[in-house]
Amino acid sequence: MKKHIYIYSPSGAVRDKAAFKRGVRRLQSLGHEVEVDADALSSHMRFAGDDTTRLAAIHRAAASGADVALISRGGYGLTRILGGIRYKALAKAIEHGTQFVGISDFTALQLALLTKTGSTTWAGPALCESFGVGGKPDALDGHGLAEAQVSDDIMEDCFNDMLTGQGEGTGWRQNREAGAPQDAIVRVKDATIWGGNLAMLSSLLGTEYFPDIKGGILFLEDVGEHPYRIERLLTQLLHAGVLAKQKAILLGQFTEYKLSTHDKGFTLQSVVQWLRTQTKTPILTNLPYGHVATKVLLPVGAKADLLAEGRDVMLVWGHLHQHSHHHSHGHHH
Repeated sequence: MKKHIYIYSPSGAVRDKAAFKRGVRRLQSLGHEVEVDADALSSHMRFAGDDTTRLAAIHRAAASGADVALISRGGYGLTRILGGIRYKALAKAIEHGTQFVGISDFTALQLALLTKTGSTTWAGPALCESFGVGGKPDALDGHGLAEAQVSDDIMEDCFNDMLTGQGEGTGWRQNREAGAPQDAIVRVKDATIWGGNLAMLSSLLGTEYFPDIKGGILFLEDVGEHPYRIERLLTQLLHAGVLAKQKAILLGQFTEYKLSTHDKGFTLQSVVQWLRTQTKTPILTNLPYGHVATKVLLPVGAKADLLAEGRDVMLVWGHLHQHSHHHSHGHHH
């Protein structure tokens, strides 16, 4: 099913031009028409163009009439320009069928848009990190080359489900953990899915861009943050009362950090165990989402049902597309 995909750069400058080109080629090989924003490869300091340039790119994406507005990459830069975004224009584009998709720094735009307009966007891939894999992976010295050749098929299936309006949910298995409430049954009905990158989300706390969601399903992921920094960010959400207001917390993938001898057994698992003692809100692990190849797309701002029995979790937002008669079964991991 041919779709019009608009690529733009609202955050960090694209340094890996080869990955960018591979991503565009991959989307074209999947049968899509790819339109690249005039400033997608612009560069100003660490940003993809100065603030005005990036704001203009966001507004061009909204005016493009494309089926999908996909960011080239995350990095940093959106929080700087939240005050200049014309949220109504983006909401109107979404109403007319443009799906905004991204990850990482994009969390800032997603949450601001949700707060200002209630619009649903998708937490999912970015062009370079998901569709532009292959070639020589950064800092891998040729190791892991085999699995880095093509974009992940589960991610592509989920992307395609989103394109065709057939994505109805996802299922996964939680981590095996000592002391986790394995036999607990968690049932949540009609709750707002929201969240994204933990550091980004926490950086919006106390601002006019942070959504006040009660009874939601909050999902979180991060990259390159040591477990104590993850705990510090989670503690901020805990003390701010955000965690207590949710029906469930879904922990995605937390990747690319190194423990040191100084930690003496303090791990990500100890963070999760400690957090469970601090809040009554159920905390579920291993959501297939984050800075990893195999990831699902999640509709930020949509209503969903959640069922967790032991290690098995199902998250269903099928009623997002009541007009669609197709039924696909979520992807299991």
